[in-house]
Amino acid sequence: MSNDGWPAVALGDLLTKSEKWVEIDPARRYKQITVRLWGQGVALRNQVNGSEIGALKRLSVKAGQFILSRIDARNGAMGIVPTSLHGAVVSNDFPVFDARPDTILGEYLGWLTRTRAFVALCQSASEGTTNRVRLREDRFLSMTIPLPPLDEQRRIVASIEQLAAKIEEARALRRQAAEEAEVLLAAAEMIIWPHHALDGAPRLEDVTVCLSRGRQSKQGPSEHLLIKTQHVQMGRYLESKITLDPTAVSKVHPEAVARPGDILIACSAAGCLGRVAYYTDKQATASTDTHVAIARASTDALLPEYLYAYLKGAQGQYQLRSRERGDWMRAKITFRLTELNLTDLRRVPVPLPGLQEQRRIVAYLDGLQAKVDALKRFQAETAAELDALLPSVLDRAFKGEL
Repeated sequence: MSNDGWPAVALGDLLTKSEKWVEIDPARRYKQITVRLWGQGVALRNQVNGSEIGALKRLSVKAGQFILSRIDARNGAMGIVPTSLHGAVVSNDFPVFDARPDTILGEYLGWLTRTRAFVALCQSASEGTTNRVRLREDRFLSMTIPLPPLDEQRRIVASIEQLAAKIEEARALRRQAAEEAEVLLAAAEMIIWPHHALDGAPRLEDVTVCLSRGRQSKQGPSEHLLIKTQHVQMGRYLESKITLDPTAVSKVHPEAVARPGDILIACSAAGCLGRVAYYTDKQATASTDTHVAIARASTDALLPEYLYAYLKGAQGQYQLRSRERGDWMRAKITFRLTELNLTDLRRVPVPLPGLQEQRRIVAYLDGLQAKVDALKRFQAETAAELDALLPSVLDRAFKGEL
């Protein structure tokens, strides 16, 4: 790093290594730290009993200290310890330093370490063979950085924080716009399918010619693909690369083989239950495992596209998810699966207007969905631009250009 207007100062003159080792009490709870890559900060990894740590001593950290990873400093794994992690412990693989307050502000150091130039210093100070590259602490501390006076550091920090706040505000507005668009889409779906429209409506078993969960799950080498819950994303089918065991293939009923126009419904697993996807593959031979159901519309009275739009819409999702069995919170702790069983799935009400009205509804919702998708694409593009903006701001700030 160089800046002709500021003196070059060795990091060893700015940082004092912390050697606050503490004995680990097996009966006490400890916070452990993870240092994220590419300047994403210092965060809580987990909380464990001392008996789980497997070491007699650990380094104790304080809020405001500078910490880095010997292994991943070259990948930007460094930052300032937040107040929430005061008193957390780390191994010797994470050197901890106090900034000398008479020479460098902690906030200034925190922003400086997120620059490409500072990461390049850490890369220069790292050596070793592949997968064993580590930061050499002596070399790191001998590296120099251009250092302005404390008053100038304060001004730079204030400028960065002001611009960073505006960037984060822009991010929040983009997220809010996308969320509001989803809310408006859900509101439109509830207008089309209000609760009273379900009174006397036929059930899912009445409007399908096939409604079943797969029975074969054993994997093995074959040309027959196996569709699992991971392939059923909300509103999107991810092509499976998993194949069914040849013996299991021979047991798959022809009606259980997925066809274009089938609606796939995830029936098990916390976080997956109720997701639906539209199957369109005309080439592959595939069937679902025991955790995914196929709903095949009776096309004389029901458009597959309409059934799909309903089941992935706000009302259809409410009807599916309200029928789950199991304790959701307990599932998060003990991995007990929630379940959408086939009996309840058959009873899901499906409002059934005429085919012409079904086509109109599908076209209307497709139009709304296209607008929401366009907004999300724009949000993703602007998010990428905002992600690139902060590094640019930091580079200019530490070159004295702000």
